[in-house]
Amino acid sequence: MQASRSTIPSPATTLDEWRALYRNGRPVAEVLAPFLDLPTDDPAWIACLDPQRLQAQLQALAARLAEVGGDTAKLPLYGVPFAVKDNIDVAGWPTTAACPAFAYVAKKDAGVVARLRAAGAIVVGKTNLDQFATGLVGVRSPHGAVPNSFDPAYVSGGSSSGSASVVARGLVPFSLGTDTAGSGRVPAAFNNIVGLKPSRGWLSTAGVVPACRTLDCVSVFALTVSDAAQVAELAGGSDAGDPYSRAFPADAPAALPPAPRLAVPASPEFFGDAKAAAAFERALGELKHCGAELVPIDFSPFAELAALLYQGPWVAERLVAVEATLAAHPEAMHPVVRGIVEGGRAYSAADTFKAEYRRAALAQRIAAVLAQVDALVVPSTPTIYTIAEVEADPLWLNSRLGTYTNFTNLADLAALALPAGMREDGLPAGITLIAPAWHDRALADFGRRWEAEMAPPLGATGHPAAARSLTPPAAGVVRLAVVGAHLSGMPLNHQLSSRRAAFVERTHTSADYRLYALAGTVPPKPGLAKAQAGAAIEVELWDVPLAAFGSFVAEIPPPLGIGTLSLADGREVKGFICEARGLEGARDITEFGGWRAYLASLKKND
Repeated sequence: MQASRSTIPSPATTLDEWRALYRNGRPVAEVLAPFLDLPTDDPAWIACLDPQRLQAQLQALAARLAEVGGDTAKLPLYGVPFAVKDNIDVAGWPTTAACPAFAYVAKKDAGVVARLRAAGAIVVGKTNLDQFATGLVGVRSPHGAVPNSFDPAYVSGGSSSGSASVVARGLVPFSLGTDTAGSGRVPAAFNNIVGLKPSRGWLSTAGVVPACRTLDCVSVFALTVSDAAQVAELAGGSDAGDPYSRAFPADAPAALPPAPRLAVPASPEFFGDAKAAAAFERALGELKHCGAELVPIDFSPFAELAALLYQGPWVAERLVAVEATLAAHPEAMHPVVRGIVEGGRAYSAADTFKAEYRRAALAQRIAAVLAQVDALVVPSTPTIYTIAEVEADPLWLNSRLGTYTNFTNLADLAALALPAGMREDGLPAGITLIAPAWHDRALADFGRRWEAEMAPPLGATGHPAAARSLTPPAAGVVRLAVVGAHLSGMPLNHQLSSRRAAFVERTHTSADYRLYALAGTVPPKPGLAKAQAGAAIEVELWDVPLAAFGSFVAEIPPPLGIGTLSLADGREVKGFICEARGLEGARDITEFGGWRAYLASLKKND
C-alpha cells in the first residue's frame, strides 16, 4: 500500500531537524512560507494558515526572541510548525469542533497553545475531527472523512483524525489532539505515530471545547517518543483557568525498571481479526526481547469500566457541552453524534451517582492490579475498519475500537500509544502502555527503549527511524552525571534504579578533568577532579526525580559529593566530584578515559 503524500514539501520531520534548520540560518518566514499553500481539498484541515496569521505570529515570535536576548536556544520550539485540533482555541482563529453552526472566533489561546507559542512554536492550521470529539473513527464531520495515511479506504481513527494525519504525513512534527475515550491513541495506532495521553490535569483544558469535562485530556501526536514527551513537558503545567488542572508531583518516577513487569490481558479480544492478533503477539515477543516480564491478568474490570463511558451517564456530560447548539441548530449536528448526545437525556442524577460508585469500585480494582506490575500493555485497538464499514455500522464498530482505551481516564491513568510494526496487510499496528497517573515520564522512558529496539519508520513519511534525540531534562528531575560505581551494571547503580531514575545517555566531560582510583573504598570508586591539564572522561547521564534526589545525595560517602560538571558539548549538569583530601594516595587513571576502561584493564592483567 502506498502512503498518502502531501503536495507541500516538508523541510524537516523531527524537532531536532527543525531546530537544525534554524541553527543553519534559515529564516522562519522562508521556511514556513509553503504552509500558505496547503491544499484546500485535504480533509485533514478545517482552517489553514494565511499571510495575516503568519505575519502576526512572526511578529510575536520576534518579540519573544528579543526578550531572551536573541538566543533561539532559549525558545525550544523556535519556528517549529504545529497543528491544533479544532476544538482547541487559537486566538484569532475560528473554533468549530467540526460544526459550523457552533463556530466562534477565539479571543485568546487555550492554555496549552499559549505555552507552546511562548516556546516559539507557530500554528499552521486547525484540524478536522469527529464532530464535538464524539467518535473514534474520523468520519463524523461535515468536512468529510479523514482517510488512513496508509490506505485511504480505511479509517484514520478519531476523534483527533486530522491531527494524526498531518503528523503521519510529515506536514508538521507534532500536533495537539484531545483524548476522552481514546481519541489521542486510536488515530496514533492507525497512522503509525506516537500518541501521548497525559495524566488528567497535567495539560490544561482551559480553552478546549469540552466533551466530558471531568475526563478530557489534551493529547500530543508526534513521530517519536522524545518529541511527544518534549512537547508535553512544554505544554504541561498548572493553570488557574482550569479547575481540573493538577501539578505534576515531584516524586513521580522518571523510568520503569530495566526489566519491567508488564501486565497483559490474559484473553485479548480482536473481534475475529487474526492479523491484529498476530501483530500483538509479535509485539509481546519484542517486549520480552526488551527485557520485560509479561504477566497475564483478568481484564474484566478494565472492560466493564470501558463500557461505562458510553453506556452510562457520562454521555450526559456531552449533552451539557453542546446543549445550546442542539437546541438551536439540531440539523447542524452530525446525525450519529446527535443521537449519541441526545442519549444523555435518559440519565437521572441518581443514575449518575450510582454509576460513579461503580466507577470508583472498578478503578480501585484496577489500581490493585496495576500495583502488582510496572505498567499494563494492550493493543491500541482490537482491529481496524474501512470507511465504508463504519458508515454502514457507525455505532457498534466505533464502540469496538474503544475496547482498550475507554477505561483509561475513568481510572485516572496515563497512557502512551506506540507504533508496533505492520500487520500482514500493510496497515499499522500499535501497542499502548498504561500506568497510574503521573507515570508519564516513566512510560516515555520505556517508550524510547521500545523505539530503539523496533526502529519504526516515521509515520507514513517513508523516512527511516530517527536517531535518538538528546532531550533536555524535565522540570521535575535533576540530570546527574555518574562516573564510577553508579554506572549501568555497577554495584551502586541500584541507588538510581530504585529511585526510578531514567538513563539518558553515555557521553564525556569537557577535557579538563582528571580521574583517580580512590584508595580503600568499598565498593571501589573513582574520584573526578577539575584540572588545568586533563582529559575528557566518560560519564553516564541519569534523570533523577527531584523528590528522590536528596535521599540519593545523603547516601554519598565522603570524600565524594555532588557539584556541577562541564560536558564535552558545553552543557553543565550535576555530577560526582571529589574533595582534594580524598585524592591522597589515589592512583591517577585519567589515561583510561573512564572507570569502565580502567576496570577492564585490571581484569586483563589478572
